[in-house]
Amino acid sequence: MNGASNQPAIVDIDAQRTWGSRLVAASASEIFALIANPHRHWEFDGSKTVRKGIEGPTELTRGDSFSMAMSFPLPVKALPYRVSSKVVEYEHNVVIAWAHFGKHRWRYELESVVGATLVTETFDWSTSLFPPAIVAVGYPDRHRSNIDATLERLARLFEREAPR
Repeated sequence: MNGASNQPAIVDIDAQRTWGSRLVAASASEIFALIANPHRHWEFDGSKTVRKGIEGPTELTRGDSFSMAMSFPLPVKALPYRVSSKVVEYEHNVVIAWAHFGKHRWRYELESVVGATLVTETFDWSTSLFPPAIVAVGYPDRHRSNIDATLERLARLFEREAPR
């Protein structure tokens, strides 16, 4: 964990990671339950590419696989596709990460702080089958805004669900 709160996403080319952090007004267990349920990923996905067609368990743990309907944005229309992923890192209420066929990872790390949780989302291409290709197609920079939007949507979900 980087220790920063509400850190806009940055690209670290040397570490082959794009990451950002945000304080979310919910417990680590509440946030983890949401992130570990792939059927709810479309609710907080900031890239706007995840769709509702999810297959897999409702509570992921290490080694679990899931697949989801996605759409690749094109200038005129979105191109639908499916991607399957496997949970490759898991510590209950602390960290969860998954990777698909390209082996790069989407990782969420949670750190409890007084009255909130610091959530760090990381796009980690250090584990990719061919990291130079990830850079060549511009994913590290493109995912900066996606991470920021995801963390914003995640925070808003818990603000909306908080008891009044």
